[in-house]
Amino acid sequence: MNPQRGEVALEIGGETRRLCLTLGALAEIEHALGCETLKDLSLRMKAVSAADLEHLLKALLRGGGEMAASAQVHELAIHPTAALRAVLACFQGAVE
Repeated sequence: MNPQRGEVALEIGGETRRLCLTLGALAEIEHALGCETLKDLSLRMKAVSAADLEHLLKALLRGGGEMAASAQVHELAIHPTAALRAVLACFQGAVE
């Protein structure tokens, strides 16, 4: 993992996967969650659903180069709390 790039590790299905908030991932997240601005996204992130978390993980996995894992998110064993922590860490890393 490269913390300078904002990469975060998450164990999914027994394997460590890389998540990264890239510009492309951010745009994908905005679109998936129906947000037009970063302010909208900030407000939306205060109450995410399981479906939202799945969208977030898919985009962040693709941002980290984990294409195969992103396509299988709904099928893999992912602890929801760990997933949410990793998502938040990606966003926190992007603003530091």
